This record gives sequence, C-alpha cells and structure tokens, in this order.
Amino acid sequence: MKIQIVCIGKLKEKYWTEAVGEYSKRLGRFCTLEIVELKEARLPDKASAAEEENVKLEEGRAILKHLADSTYVITLEVQGKQLSSEELAARLDDLAGMGRSDVAFVIGGSLGLSAEVSRRADFRLSFSRMTFPHQMMRVVLLEQIYRSFKINRNETYHK
Repeated sequence: MKIQIVCIGKLKEKYWTEAVGEYSKRLGRFCTLEIVELKEARLPDKASAAEEENVKLEEGRAILKHLADSTYVITLEVQGKQLSSEELAARLDDLAGMGRSDVAFVIGGSLGLSAEVSRRADFRLSFSRMTFPHQMMRVVLLEQIYRSFKINRNETYHK
C-alpha cells in the first residue's frame, strides 16, 4: 500500500521532525510512505474573511495538484467522522482488499481546507472536535496509521 500525507506547511521544531522520522521509519515495513509538504499561503495581518478564503483556495489548489484521480483521499476535518483506532485499521484493510492501494491523507493549513478539497475527499476523518496544530496532527496521524497496520497484522502494540 502507498500512503501519502499531503500537508500544508513544513515542520519547524526538531521534536516534530524527529517524531515524524521515527514513525516514517516504522511504517517502512508496512507501506510506501510519501510526505508532501506544501507551502503555506501568506495570510495578511488582520485578514478579512475574503482574504482568509483566498488563502484556503490557494492552498486547496496546491493540494489538489498532488492528488491523482485514482487516489483514495481522506481529509482531516473537524466536522468529519470520528473513528476508533480499530475502525481506522478496518477501513485501511478494506481499502487494500478492494484494490485501493493508493491512499492520501490531507492535512490543511491553519485555516483548514477549502470546500473544493473537502468535496474531493472520499472520506472525511475527524480526530476530535477540537482544533490541533497541523504539525502535531501529522505526528498523531502517522502514529494512528502505524497502529492500524499493527492491528491489522495482529501484532502487539502499546495501548
């Protein structure tokens, strides 16, 4: 299975890059992982609603350029469906069973995702109704993908 993480922004702090590196290494035995970091659009100070929407549209266009038509797209959205770790594992296992071996997870920027990106999603996933920094979500997402592979292979993993 090929897993792609398409995200807005680069990791800045060393502890985030180290955590992403660790989970990327762990995932290497289960899948091909590609992380695509896209540039954050510039948001003016005291931006208007229209300027914020323009930023989301610009970032959305960049995201959509990196998603192949055949890719199964899972967006991370506050208003998405919440799943347990076991349910996420089952979803990934079902996708593999259906021959959907290219899966992309999309993490938006600080303003979220454009409506166009949300419409492109095959599944909208929510980790919580709370908002988290997108750098942290990248680590949490990778950990949950790793946990999913461990669950699907009946391998032990800490709870």
